[in-house]
Amino acid sequence: MTGAFVLSINMFVAALFAVAFAVVASTNPTVRGARWLAAGYGVGVLDVALEFSLPWLVHPDLAVFSIYVAYLTALTCGVIGVATHYGAPPPKHGIILIWILAVALIPVMMSLPYGSGPRTLLYQIPYVFLQLLMTLVVLRASRKMALDKLLIVVSSLVAVTYLVKAAVAWKIGIASGPQGYLSSDYAAISQTLGAVFLIALALVLLLVIMRDTTIEMVVRSETDPLSGLLNRRGFARYAEKSVLYAQRNKLPLALVSIDLDRFKAINDGFGHAAGDMVIADFADVLATSVKGNDLVARMGGEEFAILLPGRSAAEARSIAESIRKSIPELLPQRLDLEMPVTASFGVAELAETDELADLSRRSDQALYEAKATGRDRISIVYQ
Repeated sequence: MTGAFVLSINMFVAALFAVAFAVVASTNPTVRGARWLAAGYGVGVLDVALEFSLPWLVHPDLAVFSIYVAYLTALTCGVIGVATHYGAPPPKHGIILIWILAVALIPVMMSLPYGSGPRTLLYQIPYVFLQLLMTLVVLRASRKMALDKLLIVVSSLVAVTYLVKAAVAWKIGIASGPQGYLSSDYAAISQTLGAVFLIALALVLLLVIMRDTTIEMVVRSETDPLSGLLNRRGFARYAEKSVLYAQRNKLPLALVSIDLDRFKAINDGFGHAAGDMVIADFADVLATSVKGNDLVARMGGEEFAILLPGRSAAEARSIAESIRKSIPELLPQRLDLEMPVTASFGVAELAETDELADLSRRSDQALYEAKATGRDRISIVYQ
């Protein structure tokens, strides 16, 4: 298998992944890193095309320089793309320093015989540093799951392959000149290594993007856009797990159902914008009142719920009372409301044989009782 044949495979693979990342970027604009990755693999196609031109060039020095710069550009796009995807600022200072090093090495490389070990080592060093910079970006990510750790490993191995290429060149040489590169044994080895890790790195990057996109879709489907809290669907999914855990470990658990009083009157009298502000501000109050594994959700309209693992009905009532007392300061001054904002609360504690539906039914019953007996109060229903 000749170097030219493997190089043609690399060109096809780079083009394929450039298109793949471009499609991801165009279909999901929030995946901004994919644009840079598409650009990187696109420049990689240009790099390969330039390598194919070498045998036919009488004076190939400009092409050799262009190949060097093109690959540096492709790797730089990759580093920026990965940083962007992980929500980190691109490591500009590191990139600039590596580019300065790369440019400074050009006259040194040109003074050495083509294909020699020292020249090839100097040629590969900026690539090693850029690839390690990509690895460092992932290492600094706040959350590293299995795929992120795999990306760290693969990216590190890619950096090692550049040093392996230099070692191979040192051992067997390359060719007497750039025109003979594609027919050399070194080209076959170098391009094969490139093909393997080009595919591996791109596939892992695609998997990371697909995973994060899926997570984002799930979060959006389970989040109420106005309040930023869990919606009914998200609350049900996490609450079921909390209920099962509490029952298995014989731990207390309480549910608080909440309803803003006379909310329709706020909407009708002051407009839906005012109602939305009340919802958003009340959601902030609830969010700051919970901690740890507590769950808070907007169940729909002016209805909210708080699940309190590890807390009894009495403790839940105390939390509800603290929230109730803070509500009058919620919005009247900001919106010039002529009526106070209040809420009614229903509290229930998990029984030994309860399912989530049973617990919800009792907390709703307690809520109805609170509203029926005057609103702006807390009611508890025991088993």
